[in-house]
Amino acid sequence: MDRVFVECSALGFQAVLTTLLALAYLWLWRRQRRPYFLTWSLAWTFYAARLAFLSAFPVERQIVWLFANQVCTGFVALLLLLAAVQFSRGVVWRARYLWLGAVVLAWCYTTIYRIGNREFTAVSAALLLFAVTLWTAFVFWRHQRATRSGSALILAWSFLLWALHHLDSPLVHSLAAATFYMVFVDVLIIVAVTIGTLFLVLGEERHKLAMRTIQLEQLTRLLLHAQEDERRRIARELHDEAGQVLTAVKIELDLDGRKQASEMVARALAQVRDLSNLLRPSVLDDLGLLPALRAMAEDFTRRAQVDVALAIDEGLRGFTPEQEVVIYRVVQEALTNVARHAGARQVRVGLQAGDRQLRLTIEDDGRGAPGEPTPQLGLLGMRERVTALGGTLAIAASPAQGFRLEARIPAGATP
Repeated sequence: MDRVFVECSALGFQAVLTTLLALAYLWLWRRQRRPYFLTWSLAWTFYAARLAFLSAFPVERQIVWLFANQVCTGFVALLLLLAAVQFSRGVVWRARYLWLGAVVLAWCYTTIYRIGNREFTAVSAALLLFAVTLWTAFVFWRHQRATRSGSALILAWSFLLWALHHLDSPLVHSLAAATFYMVFVDVLIIVAVTIGTLFLVLGEERHKLAMRTIQLEQLTRLLLHAQEDERRRIARELHDEAGQVLTAVKIELDLDGRKQASEMVARALAQVRDLSNLLRPSVLDDLGLLPALRAMAEDFTRRAQVDVALAIDEGLRGFTPEQEVVIYRVVQEALTNVARHAGARQVRVGLQAGDRQLRLTIEDDGRGAPGEPTPQLGLLGMRERVTALGGTLAIAASPAQGFRLEARIPAGATP
């Protein structure tokens, strides 16, 4: 079999592999618009073109193919370095970086067309590629030191080995199996670089997702605090301002003997007080959690005609303000759902202290539902409040057996 044909076939296989990598990175760039994806795609495109020029040179024996091969090789090294810097440091492409490409063109033209010494050309190109590839390995090494990323370590070692491989290319060029050796080593390094790059990008995306999750959790906590503060302010204004005005009007109407108007004002006053208690009961701030739960149970029994049985450890003390608000709001939302959807006659609310945690259970004897309860704003709000304290919330329902809610909150937890 013709040696040139076999060598070109090996280079063609490597070119196909490299082209697929270029297309994969181009797809990633179109999906996410990250500049380093486009730079990696361009780098592997030039690498595939380099292999095509390298295959054309032994067939046609024209010096222009050797020149094109050297130019593409220099561009590949510079683009891989640029991608590494873009990824690790967020460097933005500038037009002034084009002078590096001009240097590569000038150097390749001088060594091939002016000097014309094949050995000198090969050695100088190897040294240039060694320096740039070693610099790329150093960039990834610094990124690994800063982030403790295992994939960055893989890339650092891969580019270091690639840099050393550039140095041995002039030495093995005269060997009979030089092409197969070069292709074999290049394919191994390309695979290692690709795996390291993909894991590096996935790790970066996972880190960003984790940071975004933390930011969303912090935002949720701030929103819950802001909501609670706003409820407290509105409840105080309703109780102090509107309540006092309505009370004064009722007294005036009573003194004037206008009983019907006085009764209407009394109903409006009762509605204002109920609304104030729903927003933020003053007993929660004045007397604490346990009296507030008892008052809420009595009020719910009076309004919804559903009996609420409380089972609370009387020795429970030392709730943090955050725990008081969360437990109160969970019970309040659960009772509201019972009144709207359950069709229950009795609700059992339990609050006990367990092993370094508080255990809140709410059960009703209503109609229940098959399967998992449908996520609703109220249920999601309860879950967010509990998880903000590092706790867990479980909700179960079964037909004709009612709903059961269980929340476990670490003792002494704070957001």
